[in-house]
Amino acid sequence: MLTKLIKLFKACWQQSNLYARSGSDGVGRQDGLLWYKDSGQHVYGEFSMAVVQANNLLEDQCQLESGPLSLLELGPYGTFVGVYDGHGGPETSRYVNDHLFQNLKRFVTEQESMSIDVIRKAYQATEEGFISLVTKQWSVKPQIAAVGSCCLVGVICGGTLYIANLGDSRVVLGRGVKATGEVLAVQLSAEHNVAIESVRRELQSMHPDDKHIVVLKHNVWRVKGLIQVSRSIGDVYLKKSEFNREPLHAKFRLREPFKKPILSAEPTIIVEPLQPQDQFLIFASDGLWEHFSNQEAVDIVQRNTRSGSARRLVKAALQEAAKKREMRYSDLKKIDRGVRRHFHDDITVIVVYLDSNLVSRADSLRGPSLSVRGGGINVRANSLSPMYKQTELSAT
Repeated sequence: MLTKLIKLFKACWQQSNLYARSGSDGVGRQDGLLWYKDSGQHVYGEFSMAVVQANNLLEDQCQLESGPLSLLELGPYGTFVGVYDGHGGPETSRYVNDHLFQNLKRFVTEQESMSIDVIRKAYQATEEGFISLVTKQWSVKPQIAAVGSCCLVGVICGGTLYIANLGDSRVVLGRGVKATGEVLAVQLSAEHNVAIESVRRELQSMHPDDKHIVVLKHNVWRVKGLIQVSRSIGDVYLKKSEFNREPLHAKFRLREPFKKPILSAEPTIIVEPLQPQDQFLIFASDGLWEHFSNQEAVDIVQRNTRSGSARRLVKAALQEAAKKREMRYSDLKKIDRGVRRHFHDDITVIVVYLDSNLVSRADSLRGPSLSVRGGGINVRANSLSPMYKQTELSAT
């Protein structure tokens, strides 16, 4: 009986895997360490997604949700985009992927509208939820206290764009210029990497008695010599002193206890009314921006067809990574996960196109719910397809 079940499972898995590689619009495609969905439709236009793995365990997570933004079908409609760049492990980024959007929907339902306050509360609830998880697992898995994630979110609702960010992922707007026909890059997200002087100054002003709050280590600025970002979800070992002790690994433990959190989970939020000349948004983890300027990324998207735009950006970044190491792109593709991290980081890209006609009719738009999570797609929100679960397992 067990043998028959194993054979049945293998047959189903092979069919699912073949289906994923066949280019079905439903689940995207897998090509080695690269997953991509070249084209899809959200409330306000088209989108494209791509993720390439470099770490032994995929630390980047991402999602695109389109449809109702509340728990009520009659609530506001829109598109939600999330890019979660994990560090120290995948636990925090996976947790954020599972909980942030649901928290946002809960607060939208309570307030019956989208707002800065809703986004801030969703971030806070997600942070508190992860801290609760760390507390529960501390005795058996203390290293979870040293895992965190950057958290970039975009919400398009009612003709308005909300951007919230923790860490150093980035969203760039491609805005057309009528007079010249150019498409200019406009960065919409504030970043929190201590490589930026203003971020270092902000952190130093918050901790005036700590001369070593930011340390230059191996030519890289780091908070307490440990981490490059000043804001994140997780990284509880730098937020609550009771987790900065044994049995946490010695390299994460500070010599002196701290009274107030060193890192923050307070996102920087901006609100931008969308304009007719706003053509597309590029959401991407830091792995992409290591290789391209904002304008270079916008130019790549603008010069080419919409379909496959995210995959095109990822491929261009990998080509740059190979070039920097004086090797061929074809040889880089042969390098397996884990070892690949010596050449580039996990890279996530989501390109969201904006149809000005649809944006102008934002209040009256309705349609089926869409949920995509970096490896699969669902026509119903709040559930993961078997294909997504299988892709996640095979990718990590």
